[in-house]
Amino acid sequence: MSEKPLWYRWARVGFMGASIIGTGVLLFKYTTPTDEELIARFSPEVRREYDRNRALRQQEQQQLMNIAKETAASNDPIWKTGKIKSPYERETRNTDPKLVDPEKFFQKQAEDFKKQEIKKAEQDFQEAETLLAQQKKSWFKWW
Repeated sequence: MSEKPLWYRWARVGFMGASIIGTGVLLFKYTTPTDEELIARFSPEVRREYDRNRALRQQEQQQLMNIAKETAASNDPIWKTGKIKSPYERETRNTDPKLVDPEKFFQKQAEDFKKQEIKKAEQDFQEAETLLAQQKKSWFKWW
């Protein structure tokens, strides 16, 4: 049995390791669906629920960013300045950790939608009144 040189064995180990890692990266890149593809595969009910809750998740992310900015600007330790309740502290157990109340959020969203509809109806009414006023004008002043 001939003994292979040390550099040959290390080169072989390096090549095999690189090929295993490269195969993993390629498989990950070409088999993992994008977010859009994943959402497109949802059933219509789940997709509707996902779209409905998108604004809520964005609002929660905005609240979290505001808390992070506020905490970063403070000189106190993070556990004293953060507004997020820890489930490990005795007085904050069994509290809701959500930053945005979904019921209030959807209620406010519905109110905003109603206000937009009312504003649109008022604009339509104003437009109809101006059209009626233009129709009443005649070409001749004595008619």
